[in-house]
Amino acid sequence: MASLRGLSRPARSLPLSPLSRQTYTAGSIRCASSQAADGSAPVIADLENSTLTTPQLGDAEKREFRPWKRAADRKVALPSGRYQYHPPKYNRGPLHPVQSPASSDPIARDFVPGPFNLPRLKQTYHSTIAPDLMTLAYTHVPPGTPKKEAAPRLRGWDGSSPYHKNRALRGPRGNPVLPLVERDITFNNVPAITEVTIASYVPAAIADPDHLLVARSVLLSLTGTTPEITKTSSNVVQWGIKIGDRAGVKTTIYGNAAYEFLDRCVHLVFPRIKDWKGIRATTGDSSGNLSFGMSPEEVKLFPEVEINYWMYPAKMVPGCRVFIKTSATSDRQARLLLQSFGVPFYGEVRN
Repeated sequence: MASLRGLSRPARSLPLSPLSRQTYTAGSIRCASSQAADGSAPVIADLENSTLTTPQLGDAEKREFRPWKRAADRKVALPSGRYQYHPPKYNRGPLHPVQSPASSDPIARDFVPGPFNLPRLKQTYHSTIAPDLMTLAYTHVPPGTPKKEAAPRLRGWDGSSPYHKNRALRGPRGNPVLPLVERDITFNNVPAITEVTIASYVPAAIADPDHLLVARSVLLSLTGTTPEITKTSSNVVQWGIKIGDRAGVKTTIYGNAAYEFLDRCVHLVFPRIKDWKGIRATTGDSSGNLSFGMSPEEVKLFPEVEINYWMYPAKMVPGCRVFIKTSATSDRQARLLLQSFGVPFYGEVRN
């Protein structure tokens, strides 16, 4: 059987020759354990053959080999899932008879191999932090308890004018931005980190583009992704800044990379900052996204920068701003999540 596998595809389609039959019989004799034990099995030198030792096809056999005729004479079609299936190029809705395979399927167009590692912080989150948050935030409601009606967030019209009919409701007084309604933490919406954005504003790059190059190199070493260059959106005459000037870089990391970056911040960078109180508790956008800043001296504490410190000019390493986006619906839940990771907060607490 080994000799049959060694033959080329054209040769496998032809009838077995006497030589191949002889080799196949010899292979079956070798598998007999009783004869191999007593040494009575014949010793055949060409048992372990390869394509180099198999006989080549002659000119007559090559002329008779017609793969198109063999395909036309085939009465049963080959399995479509193995030979004829191609993932659709466009998704035409969930009711279309042809659906794209899952992204985890290697034949999918959007297949990405991995993940190949599990960050320690992410493993701690799934094993300890997520169950603890769900337990701490649990509020027992006895069965049959009537639900409390939430207060209206928008103001209605008093109906004193015929133009009030079918008109959209008004926002609160003072025209504030309405935050998201905080949802209770349950088993299916435990807060988690979704992405981390790191941005660096370098106004000195307008006069000296080398500052922009150093900032891109620093963010590249911190995140492993190529940062994009940002442009200013307003004019500042005192600083000589015009709209459209290249004066910053930013990059966003997701998934395991986001957890690994936060892990380095909590265990390697924050403990080495002298006289550091922590992150202000007033930070946040009322929707579960927190941010904090880091000075150039604090950026130099990252091991990726510290190990290659000679590559960056000392006075050109920029500071950065870190935006942590979570799946929480309030700043209170986001602070609770980051505190469980080991991030300290100080100052006035604002929900």
